[in-house]
Amino acid sequence: MALRIAVIGMRGIGNTHASVYHSNDLAELVAVCDIVKERADEAAEKFGANAYYSVDDLLENEKLDAVSVATGGFENGGDHFEPTMQALEAGLHVLCEKPLSNDVARAREMVNKAKEKGLCLGTNLNHRFTPLAMQAKEWVDNGKLGDPLFVNMALWIENPNETSPFFHLRALHPHSLDVMMYYMGLPEKVHAFAVRSPGRRNWSNASINIKFKSGAIGHLSGSYDAGRLNERCEVAGTNGQFVLDGVFEKLTFYPRRGGDVEVYHNPPPGEEGHMDSFGDTFMTRIGAWIQQLSDGVSPDEIDASGAKGLAAQEIIEGAIKSFQTDTVVTL
Repeated sequence: MALRIAVIGMRGIGNTHASVYHSNDLAELVAVCDIVKERADEAAEKFGANAYYSVDDLLENEKLDAVSVATGGFENGGDHFEPTMQALEAGLHVLCEKPLSNDVARAREMVNKAKEKGLCLGTNLNHRFTPLAMQAKEWVDNGKLGDPLFVNMALWIENPNETSPFFHLRALHPHSLDVMMYYMGLPEKVHAFAVRSPGRRNWSNASINIKFKSGAIGHLSGSYDAGRLNERCEVAGTNGQFVLDGVFEKLTFYPRRGGDVEVYHNPPPGEEGHMDSFGDTFMTRIGAWIQQLSDGVSPDEIDASGAKGLAAQEIIEGAIKSFQTDTVVTL
């Protein structure tokens, strides 16, 4: 039986979630919800779903299995807390856009509520849901790289947003930090520097160093002043290293001693695993969420769980504290 799904928050990202649910045979998009009536009505007509203008009405009138929370708010996460908590209280699984909340204390509440209720809470950390990223993860897990040593991550885009001093860190880097933890595990300590471009209020460039609990180390270079998109992840171990260029474009393995360099590319159009654009990562990430719910996976086994989203936010808040106090922060 298909999962009965609703999407809360019907701007661009919410419509992307709705489109994935609408096209997936394991899901039935039964409702959409937005406080702006016109947005809800337009999405409802587009997807053949019921329209609601408050979460209370949605939960009272629809029998659901899960919801996506794609609201926005301050620092792109200020409006995630309330609908997520309402849905969890109603006994529903929740896939929440990143960040879980721009307030890390509230993010902890969300994770704790899901645990208390025995429900699945996922985070839309879609950058690692690509065939090449998952191939690299297999190399880490099967020992091809040997013992982990370090990870270098870069995520640069152009974004003029000036709504808060730390918008860049809180809104963008749950993605990059999740990718780093995907390969290296949980963090232990963080140290950060930041700089503004002339005339900016936002600390729009950051350099963050991380020590992981495994003993490995890492570095993140982040920017909202790049003028172009650049995403690159380098992971090294005692037996070799890989470089993941872009989210899905190219993966290269370099053996440390002898052996052939291995190069993998995004498959051509029409072949299995091909991705047309970054937008396809929503299909793979939300598709994985749907599949895991359908399979009855336990909350602790959900990929890119709320706990993983919270871990990324803990690093961000630690980095902000490090920058403000010029200290190394233990997480």
